[in-house]
Amino acid sequence: MLKIIELFWRFLLLGFVSFGGPAAHIGYFRTAFVEKLKWLDDKAYANLIALSQFLPGPSSSQVGFAIGLNYGGLGGAIAAFFGFTLPSFLLLYLLAVLDVSSAQSHLLDGMINGLKLFAVVVVADAIYGMYKSFCKDFLTKSVALMTAFALLFFATLFSQILVLLLAALIGMVYRKKSTDMTQTKIEKPKKVYLILFFAFLFLVPIFSALSHEVWLFSAFYEAGSLVFGGGHVVLPLLQQTVGDSLSHETFLVGYAAAQAVPGPMFSLASYLGASILNESPFIGSLIAVIAIFLPGFLLILAFKDSWESFAKQPKISGAVYGVNASVVGLLTAAFIHPISTTAIHGFVDVALAIGGFVLLRVAKIPVYWLIVIFCIVGIIA
Repeated sequence: MLKIIELFWRFLLLGFVSFGGPAAHIGYFRTAFVEKLKWLDDKAYANLIALSQFLPGPSSSQVGFAIGLNYGGLGGAIAAFFGFTLPSFLLLYLLAVLDVSSAQSHLLDGMINGLKLFAVVVVADAIYGMYKSFCKDFLTKSVALMTAFALLFFATLFSQILVLLLAALIGMVYRKKSTDMTQTKIEKPKKVYLILFFAFLFLVPIFSALSHEVWLFSAFYEAGSLVFGGGHVVLPLLQQTVGDSLSHETFLVGYAAAQAVPGPMFSLASYLGASILNESPFIGSLIAVIAIFLPGFLLILAFKDSWESFAKQPKISGAVYGVNASVVGLLTAAFIHPISTTAIHGFVDVALAIGGFVLLRVAKIPVYWLIVIFCIVGIIA
């Protein structure tokens, strides 16, 4: 129980400050759980990132869910999810029911700008740490560079998957087998979670005519089951599934708000669910959020253990070797755009980001003090 409580409040704190999207979230998680708490090492963490890249669903939330699963079992995974998602869930729910205008106070706007700048520091630190761990030779450095350039100039879901697959193939073919690679038994995926995944996907729609709540669950579950590439890809899918229930303007307001609040982009479902089920907005918000996150989490539960044993196979270890280097490039591309381009608007911002990086990496200033500093800077600037 103590582990579950600890997971909840640690992820809750991250949920309040995690601006910047999935790449930034991965940086926050690494700083908190790899560097500070040492709940897992860089290799295990990179394996979780690699798994999330090949499964549909919210990639950073899946990584957080898997960290909770590692540390506190299923209860810990659920606690991590609720902690990380709660702030954005509540903010977007309140936006839907209170009909808050897009105009924000100077204080809040300044804090958000400061935290976006802090996200630049966190992602830069994550890239630096993972680069040292996974780009130690010419091959891996080349893969990381190739990935960064490819995703900067061809930023599509297809190109991201293609680059990761190519990196896996390069690692599998060219990596030299080390002496500690041993053939281990591959664990099978956990069938009960796969059965649940497909049951919700194919059986719930049959009963969607029974009530608006069942239809709402089915629509958001379908979107969560088919989304590769994170929150920015979910909007067109949701427009296809629930587009007749909401205006295009409502979608755009919710999408803009989801980018302005911390936490996962999939929390957009909170705003949309409350807007669709306006006679019971909190129930609608809750159903939509649970439904859109559930498929990705069921797949993590199904494949996590088998992925870990699968990754220990000699050939697959080489593939993971290439993918880990590619993830460094993926983070680098995201660091350049959209994280830096949306947070840095001049020389002063560049200097603040460099200063924050030095404080975090060299001076080892605690993260919570840096958060306070950047909030104050954002308000003053």
